[in-house]
Amino acid sequence: MTADAATLTEPADRFPAGDDRPALDLLVWDAPNIDMTLATVIGARPTAASRPRFDAIAAWFVDGADDPTAAQPPEVEACVFANVPPQHAVTLQRWVEALRSFGYAVFARPKLQADDDIDQSMLDHISVRTESHQLRRLVVFSGDGRNFAEPLEDLARAGTEVVVVAFSEVAGYAISSELLQFIDIEDVPGAFAAPLDRVRLDALPVDGAWLRPTKDLREAAGSFLARRV
Repeated sequence: MTADAATLTEPADRFPAGDDRPALDLLVWDAPNIDMTLATVIGARPTAASRPRFDAIAAWFVDGADDPTAAQPPEVEACVFANVPPQHAVTLQRWVEALRSFGYAVFARPKLQADDDIDQSMLDHISVRTESHQLRRLVVFSGDGRNFAEPLEDLARAGTEVVVVAFSEVAGYAISSELLQFIDIEDVPGAFAAPLDRVRLDALPVDGAWLRPTKDLREAAGSFLARRV
């Protein structure tokens, strides 16, 4: 791990510049986005059994940092960015402590308004690390193309290997980009204890597949009629 996430607020001129900067592989995880998109692709609220395994993802990330041609391996840092509604602070405490025990730094921000988000905090931290280190590889777990597509492509143009990891159903910005690499989160070895209840259109069986409805037909029809009243 590098210096802790408090360096989000450090000015860039506090860090060494040039070739003396250490190489770094950085992982940033957009917790609100991944949680929301997971619910979308499985059509239900995620449970403990359907949530990602952060220990397996950490192992995959660190393994990808190996570079036999390098004089020494790059530093590795993984950060989870989370919004914490005050009413859920107690229940989220155990999750945060588990993340820290797996080697992740956690940037937690209180969610006091509906539009409170942590995207800018993620971009700020990435910017800080591009100044403090030679950012060799950046792995971003987020399907949010609106906020991340342009800055991530700028980093790729500058020479950083940028990998977006998300669900293929909601990450069109990364799939269609010629500059970004994309990996479906379910393709990360061990990321889920059991296969998710989803059928990916980019990995359909040759004989086709049924996609079950995510809402009861009568309930959907009732919602439509209620909106017309």
